Parts: sequence; C-alpha cells; structure tokens
Amino acid sequence: MPTLNLKVAPLQNPGRYQRLAQELTSLTERLLGKRREVTTVMIEDLPAARWYVGGKDVQMPTALLEIGITASTNTTEEKAAFIEAAFAELRHQLGCGGPLEEASYVVVRELPASDWGYGGQTQKARQTVRLAAPA
Repeated sequence: MPTLNLKVAPLQNPGRYQRLAQELTSLTERLLGKRREVTTVMIEDLPAARWYVGGKDVQMPTALLEIGITASTNTTEEKAAFIEAAFAELRHQLGCGGPLEEASYVVVRELPASDWGYGGQTQKARQTVRLAAPA
C-alpha cells in the first residue's frame, strides 16, 4: 500500500501527470513488489518561483518524490534500485531526457506497520490476519 507524493516545478502539461503516475506505479510494483491496486500517487505542481535551491529560483525542472512503505518489507538493494529508476523516469519525463536540478530527490520512508494502513485497518492488523489464515 505505498503512497507516492511527487512535487514538481515548473508546472507541467496535465497529461504528463497521468503518464508519470502510471510509470511510478509500475516501478513500485516491479521493483518493490507492491500491489498496484492499492498504490496511490499524488502529484503537486509548483511554479518555479516557489521552489528554491541554495536560496535561488530553480533554473531547470526539479522534483521531490517521497514514497511511504511498510518498514522492513524491502531490502536496501530494492530501495536503491527504486530510487535510481524513479529518478531516471523523472528525468525522462520532466527533463525530457535532459538534466533535472541537481537537488532533485527521491526519498523512501519506512513506516512501522502499526502506524499506517488503508481501509481503516493498519498494516500490522493485515499481517496478523494473513499469518493466522489457514494455508
């Protein structure tokens, strides 16, 4: 049940957001093994005049992608592969293959299973139900 929050500057064509959401969802499924049907992507665009790097307006496209996943469900290598692939996708789509601002980030946040969930049930409760189910 990962949640991806993407902030981008400058403003993009709205059609690009759907492609970004689709690609980020696919990367999440393929590289982190997460279920597509409960993966959410939220995209917020900001005018370049509201994003600063080193105290100066950004001069190139820039992004901050944060993904929340349940703690200890992915290896260090899986998370590194996701960060690399997600950054490449952002560069491809937002930078049209050119560079992004150097200070563009992909962040993986691991949350304890007891601290988040969906459908009114924590991830810990879902894990407990799965473990108790007969084989």
